[in-house]
Amino acid sequence: MFYQFIYPLHEYFTALNIFRYITFRTIYGSLTAFLICLLLGPFVIKGLRKMQIGQIIQTDGPKTHMGKQGTPTMGGILILFSIFMSTILWGNLTNHYVSILLLTVLLFGFIGFFDDYLMQVKKRNMGFTAKGKFAIQVIFGLVIGFLIYKCPDFNTSLTIPFFKDFSPDLGIYYIPFACLVIVGTSNAVNLTDGLDGLAIAPYIVASVTYMFFAYVAGHTQFAEYLHVRHIASAGEITVICGILAGAGLGFLWFNAHPAQVFMGDSGSIPLGAILGTVAVVTKQEILLLIVGGLFVIEALSVIIQVSYFKITKGKRVFRMAPLHHHFELKGWHESKVIVRFWIIAIILALISLSTLKIR
Repeated sequence: MFYQFIYPLHEYFTALNIFRYITFRTIYGSLTAFLICLLLGPFVIKGLRKMQIGQIIQTDGPKTHMGKQGTPTMGGILILFSIFMSTILWGNLTNHYVSILLLTVLLFGFIGFFDDYLMQVKKRNMGFTAKGKFAIQVIFGLVIGFLIYKCPDFNTSLTIPFFKDFSPDLGIYYIPFACLVIVGTSNAVNLTDGLDGLAIAPYIVASVTYMFFAYVAGHTQFAEYLHVRHIASAGEITVICGILAGAGLGFLWFNAHPAQVFMGDSGSIPLGAILGTVAVVTKQEILLLIVGGLFVIEALSVIIQVSYFKITKGKRVFRMAPLHHHFELKGWHESKVIVRFWIIAIILALISLSTLKIR
């Protein structure tokens, strides 16, 4: 909104020229998202508690989690609202990638919100069925993939980390590939969201990492120097990544141990989808395996556990999945698990950034 309505006035007030700079709007977009979460957080938490929308703890999980029973959940609506409003204020709404990301927020936010609504408000034993939720995610993922594919400046070649001369072109098959990235990331973040601040902090780290990738991709000189595919319109995604990080920090204020609120599916499902979409738009899709490596590890631990359980008819690889529960049951304190996982996320982000020079 500032960009559309205030920046044109720079012809009369030269000081307003600052609104055209992506770095300026990224900083203040992130601060706006942070402040929205910080200021509205207490009211949202109070409202959720009043509506008796509280976390349901499974009895077969770690016993230490029973103290979390009843903690307000569906806090993801606070994150999504701050992202949406900050993007409208600081983003360039004429940019097709920004529009696609806002659509991603709405579509996958609907899945997460409705799933939480069925469980928390309607008090059903479960929300969507697993197959039903996955089917809707795939449909929405294909829609987003198709819209990205149709963008005039988008290239369907893959960027392979550490290799500058190997970029296979998927053509029309890029649409299902993009869907795989978006849906996979959505579910991986959802599985990671099991402890206080466990998912949101690594998400902030991933958002900041992709903020750099987006800025480089949108900058002609930097992209050429670092041998990164130049996508002029993708530079605006820098602002969105800053907003994601700011909203994450604002939510972490209340989600840090001991958590006052959990994001629920209302937050984890759309946040993962947004991150996957950002990875696709910036042409760093494969690198998401490293940037979001913590989410990948958590998701793989569930896949390995379930597969091994079925094959061996009852045996387990981990004491419990996702992986963070395994370490809890080994005797690690919750805070130790959380901080060590954060450290891993930061290390993976640094490795990811190193690929800009190692090609």
